[in-house]
Amino acid sequence: MWYSKKLIFLFILWFFSLAGVYSQTPRRYKFVVKEARYTRLCSTKKILTVNGLFPGPTIRVQKGETIYVDVYNRGKDNITLHWHGVKQPNNPWPDGPEYITQCPIQPGRRFSQKVVFSTEEGTLWWHAHSDWSRATVHGAIIVYPRRNYPFPKPHAQIPIIFAEWWKSDVTKVFTQFLKSGGAPNDSDAITINGQPGDLYPCSKSGTFKVNVDKGRTYLLRMVNAAMNLFLFVSVSNHKLTLVGTDGSYTRPLARDDITIGPGQTMDVLLHANQKPSRYYLAARAYASGFGVTFDNTTTTAIIQYSVKHNTSSSPSLPHLPDYNDTDAVFGFYSRIRGLPEKFPHIIPANCSTNIVTTLSINSFPCRKGQTCNGPNTTRLASSMNNISFVTPTIDILEAYYYHINGVFGRRFPTFPPLMFNFTADYLPLELQIPRKGTEVKVLRFGAKVQIVFQGTNLVAGIDHPMHLHGFSFYVVGYGKGNFNEKMHTKDFNLIDPPLVNTVAVPKNGWAAIRFEAANPGVWLLHCHLERHISWGMETVFIVKNGLRANQTLPPPPSDMPPC
Repeated sequence: MWYSKKLIFLFILWFFSLAGVYSQTPRRYKFVVKEARYTRLCSTKKILTVNGLFPGPTIRVQKGETIYVDVYNRGKDNITLHWHGVKQPNNPWPDGPEYITQCPIQPGRRFSQKVVFSTEEGTLWWHAHSDWSRATVHGAIIVYPRRNYPFPKPHAQIPIIFAEWWKSDVTKVFTQFLKSGGAPNDSDAITINGQPGDLYPCSKSGTFKVNVDKGRTYLLRMVNAAMNLFLFVSVSNHKLTLVGTDGSYTRPLARDDITIGPGQTMDVLLHANQKPSRYYLAARAYASGFGVTFDNTTTTAIIQYSVKHNTSSSPSLPHLPDYNDTDAVFGFYSRIRGLPEKFPHIIPANCSTNIVTTLSINSFPCRKGQTCNGPNTTRLASSMNNISFVTPTIDILEAYYYHINGVFGRRFPTFPPLMFNFTADYLPLELQIPRKGTEVKVLRFGAKVQIVFQGTNLVAGIDHPMHLHGFSFYVVGYGKGNFNEKMHTKDFNLIDPPLVNTVAVPKNGWAAIRFEAANPGVWLLHCHLERHISWGMETVFIVKNGLRANQTLPPPPSDMPPC
């Protein structure tokens, strides 16, 4: 009897020890990049997808988890995938930007990408990071807390992914606008979870719907996967309460509408506290650039209460700000605060590395014998500190690791090479021509870094969503006009700034961020407006090794895609 009980006890111990082992085995996702046929706006075309889905599959993880994503390229073109907002500590090789941390995955090949989550909690996303493939190759990442939310647990959580849809082939849109030197064709629709919504032709039957119960609270996990559009978002007759952005929590901020820039994610609570009926969730573009065309349509989803109500009448549209309401955008972003009481902030105080970089739309003279569609028959470009980034043909991370010369330079300027009134109404044409180059900035491990992004009015002043790979950072300052160190630094928020990975730099204004460079590797910094990165608004940080083993760049994985 005693012996049999002992065997049972040992079996239970053995079972739970195995369960513990298996629970530590990283989960694997299979992502097959392939074409699939989709019908939108009354016509059918092939689009690039992951697993045949648009949007792609949602990745769900616990805070601090490590997963592997096996990426199979069954498409016709090269591809890379990026895990947007995942800091990837000591793990830059699978970060994903083409020719920055890897060469692309060629058709017929596979790459197993290790994705290391650390302090992120909330909503992030993944997307293609090669050419314009991310127009349809993207999906949400949900990072669940280990313990409780800093707000009452929602009844349900719904990913809301905004994107753009072109009737034509997106690859052709990309190649044609680069060839022409002008701006790309505007999209034909904005979508919510792949659907344009009621206001577009041939779209009403597919409109995305969210079913709610009166008295319940719902967490809308919003992702702006649009290529070139900031968006105003609102739900008719309901308040939206922002509680997180870019994988970090914020103080609750109740609004009639929110603004979400390309690349940004927002965790938003919707309280179903209105008369049972059907209400539109609507989004349309915010466009600040004078003379810059944009998709001026409105996408909708439907919030519908579960009890009986009149379904024959159309839902009402919410009020959204005017398309060029810069004050509404500035007012929203400037009110976002972090939550240091529950998630302590470690804000660099005395920064050893101070960078000021201009963000400019530029133009090059048209080459002899060519026709260019930019302003005054020029070729459009963009730059940071007057350098228009040139993408190499070998990835910078491997060039750095293996000491391959001639791939990149280390002369990205710490300050603008030419000082002028950056936001003046009229600027000389000669200021519009940048220098081309593959210039990076090298940072000492552990350096406390402050970057001031300064928008300019060259060609067209516009908002810039600046995204940094490998880090989250604190937005300590935000303002209109030209940055003045003596005037503005004293007003920096060093108490409760939001912790984000993408900052919306206001039109003809500035934003200041701080972070500690404690993640060795090669990390891209770029504008998340796809036309701007395509024109060269990007640079790269190389963070050197620290002294410890876990502060040292590891060797590349064995299945790195070849160049």
